[in-house]
Amino acid sequence: MCGIAGIRNFQTDATPVESRLLKRMATVMTHRGPDGEGVWVHENRQVGFSHRRLSIIDLAESAAQPMSDSGGDIWVTYNGEIYNHAELRRELIDAGVGGWRTDHSDTEVLIKAYAYWGRKCVDHFRGMFAFALWDGRDGSLWLVRDRVGIKPLYYTVDDNRIIFASEIKAILQDTSVPRCVNEEAFMHYLSFLTTPGPDTLFEGIQKLPGGCWMLCKSDGTTRTERYWDAFDNADAARHISDAEASEGIMACLDASIKYRGVSDVPVGVFLSGGVDSSTNLALLSKHFAKAPASFSVGYGADAPACPSELEYAREMVDFIGGDGYARELKANDLLAFMDRMIELQDEPIGDAVCFPMYFVSALAKSHGVSVCQVGEGADELFCGYASWEAALQRQQRMSSPLNRSVIRAGLGLLAMTGRQRDDWDEWSRRATTGTPQFWSGAEAFFEGAKKRVISERLRSDFKDMTSWDALQPIRKRFEASTDDHSPLNWMTYSDLNLRLPELLLMRVDKMSMGASVEARVPFLDHELIAFALSLPASQRYVAGQPKRLLRNGVRGLIPDAVIDRPKQGFGVPIHDWFQGSVGAEMIETVRSFAKQTDFFDATAIEAMIDNGNGVQLWFLFNFAKWWQKYIAQPQLQPMAS
Repeated sequence: MCGIAGIRNFQTDATPVESRLLKRMATVMTHRGPDGEGVWVHENRQVGFSHRRLSIIDLAESAAQPMSDSGGDIWVTYNGEIYNHAELRRELIDAGVGGWRTDHSDTEVLIKAYAYWGRKCVDHFRGMFAFALWDGRDGSLWLVRDRVGIKPLYYTVDDNRIIFASEIKAILQDTSVPRCVNEEAFMHYLSFLTTPGPDTLFEGIQKLPGGCWMLCKSDGTTRTERYWDAFDNADAARHISDAEASEGIMACLDASIKYRGVSDVPVGVFLSGGVDSSTNLALLSKHFAKAPASFSVGYGADAPACPSELEYAREMVDFIGGDGYARELKANDLLAFMDRMIELQDEPIGDAVCFPMYFVSALAKSHGVSVCQVGEGADELFCGYASWEAALQRQQRMSSPLNRSVIRAGLGLLAMTGRQRDDWDEWSRRATTGTPQFWSGAEAFFEGAKKRVISERLRSDFKDMTSWDALQPIRKRFEASTDDHSPLNWMTYSDLNLRLPELLLMRVDKMSMGASVEARVPFLDHELIAFALSLPASQRYVAGQPKRLLRNGVRGLIPDAVIDRPKQGFGVPIHDWFQGSVGAEMIETVRSFAKQTDFFDATAIEAMIDNGNGVQLWFLFNFAKWWQKYIAQPQLQPMAS
């Protein structure tokens, strides 16, 4: 796991690529790779790569990056893991590919696979990755991101060059890159707690979407292609029994977890005490002589809104064996971490779970563990969210023409009486316009509330825009990718393309890498995704039985008390802590920001403060702190560890 960066000039008279700039770009990402660094610049100074290394696979110096083939024609800087690299190495050797220089480096496998299969090599990779490959034979630069978007990759491009990196702060080391807010992306952030790809909150800086690659030719032309989509290789309507479905899920998951146990350093598990993380621990333990260490965080009596799950984590550790480590988090921990959290995020991630994610990662690192498995993806594949069930019920109630007529009449009456409610107004508007009820598993502000909280200027500039604009490209791909356009399939597909890669996986990547820990995501193995999405929607979801196929499959593997308890979700007690020092910091920051800039409506902010709406204020606070760090300040320096 690593941090990567690079520059490719398109014009021969452009400013030559400098190794010192590449080194600075790598240095601000030292947390992603504290074990080593490397810089390569082509002799023509038109292209160069840099790299920070977190040593996980093949710890030898021969596996360091940037890495080239034996002739120096192909160069790679690579972040991630190809879990099936040993199998691919054997396959390539059997095909006559020789000249190997490392013992078991997956980076060298990547280079050899590209030389043998060309750009079709990504179809052979089972893993998570973001990499840049320079092919000197035709002068092309190839940028690739893994299927789901587990690992980030950002870039800025103009007529003269492209600059890319694992983190935006590395790109900003080139002081000629402007720092301006993408206001349309800001409007979408207020809806989704993140910015939908390919945009970021920085005007002119984009992210390569998951499942896509970008080819930059020597003449400066670029093209982006999608090489994988969620419904690819999903057998349409696989009709098997529930028992067979659960058995198939467990077989795919066991294989995925076994692959993600491949490492030359210790592997652990982030253990919340829920079904997903407990399943990770149980299955991973099967493949080790000793159960791996697990790491948990929770809250104390000052956080009644987020009851601690540490007792369930302890029960799971007692059930499986192995070492379990836990830490109780306090409001002061959050206060002390806020500035570093914002810097690690790069762009606002409105989900406060960034806070415990960092601390559980730091807990693992403090015990000598640099690789941990996490449970993201299970809820999306197996319908574990209560909000999904509510959205499905709402979609069913509001979809008939008769109900739509009644809703229109009701909206008129509510408007006349002034008794409007943001959620019902928005759901009714979607029903009457034929828009799906479900936009995302994370909606911060509905459209009406969003328009109140922004400044008068932004209300005018974006009066005709809703965040459905950001979802329309996803909807179009969804309708083309499957014949089953059921609401459940839409919910799965949209969250796999927005909430999961842009919010949930980015909080995992940014916070775990902030502690120099690699987080692996076995529930997002592409073969498991294909199997799950091949099951009919009616089988994946039964009302009142969240994740039933997964729960049935793990019965006997983990304690019944863990399986049968209601899903709690892992949150942060912002509401509880809003009455203390955390709330005071939030209020002071947002109130001052609203007065000094032209993003928020100051009157609306005061109403939120008066109403004690700490959770929504957190979303605005996150943006304000980001603006202060990344837009207002002239230059970024390497972070202290």
